[in-house]
Amino acid sequence: MKAMVLAAGLGTRLRPITYELPKPMVPVLDRPVMAHILRLLERQGFDEVIANLHYFPDTIRDYFGDRIEYRYEEELLGTAGGVRNAAEFFGDELVVVVSGDALTDVDLNALVERHRSSGGIATLTVKRVSDTREYGVVVHDSDGRIQGFQEKPDPAEALSDLGNCGIYCFSPEIFDFFPKEPFVDWAQDVFPRLLQHDVPFFVHETKDYWNDVGSLGELRQGTFDALEGALRLDIPGEARGDGVIVDSGSDIDAAEQVEGPIWIGANVEIGAGARLMGPLAIGDGSRIGRGASLRGSVVLPGTEVADEAIVIDAIVGHTGILAGVRPYDG
Repeated sequence: MKAMVLAAGLGTRLRPITYELPKPMVPVLDRPVMAHILRLLERQGFDEVIANLHYFPDTIRDYFGDRIEYRYEEELLGTAGGVRNAAEFFGDELVVVVSGDALTDVDLNALVERHRSSGGIATLTVKRVSDTREYGVVVHDSDGRIQGFQEKPDPAEALSDLGNCGIYCFSPEIFDFFPKEPFVDWAQDVFPRLLQHDVPFFVHETKDYWNDVGSLGELRQGTFDALEGALRLDIPGEARGDGVIVDSGSDIDAAEQVEGPIWIGANVEIGAGARLMGPLAIGDGSRIGRGASLRGSVVLPGTEVADEAIVIDAIVGHTGILAGVRPYDG
């Protein structure tokens, strides 16, 4: 089976991380979020994958090599225009699309089956959300046929609590409903045309884990969800006590205090007297200084935390503590 990963976006809400990395390459534990997506696709039988590229394209190409195909966009073509640019890759097969920032363990085969059984031209994966103000929500009838959309409505005005996950299955005929312009957006251009022409398309509600890693807070939350088992990811390393996992080349013997859940990546140096209090994720090649105290935080790969530093409820990179992190929701 074939699938496409949308990987061309700028990821403005994840700045300053995305000043240096495209959004799909932002790390979650030991690898970029897009690498987790490819693992998911491979496990579920999607053996041919294509990605659209624009922002830092070589970063993605260099990491994945010839494992997948690519379509470079000199100018951004939009969430739907990028898929149309890869239409020949799918031919007459179903078009399965996953956003490159989706941290998820969703069952894509269930999505495909729902699409085939519903008989519509498109099927959108949706999930119930607690705060509609952060998502585009999908309104549907009793059969799951889509009736409309609301973009980040106030809960008092929301007609639905089903958030659009950006994970789709389309029949090849979907391209017949595209405007001629090169830039095309699903929500602004294609889906309204389907509604206008009374073309049936449906929701596929999932209870699987999904997080669009759209902000620093969501990145941190998703990382901790993986640590605590809410998200099914392969976490590398060896168990060292209750909820503590340490990868190769790292040692926690010098630490004064270690309380899980904690993941420590490969080749991490932990200084004498450091206090590590979970939830906590320390990326590959990082250095935690002597006497430093960390709690409820994510340390990005290759980061140095100074001696005696105190880091609480934060994301830390080589440029320092990154702002904009909301309190942990665990």
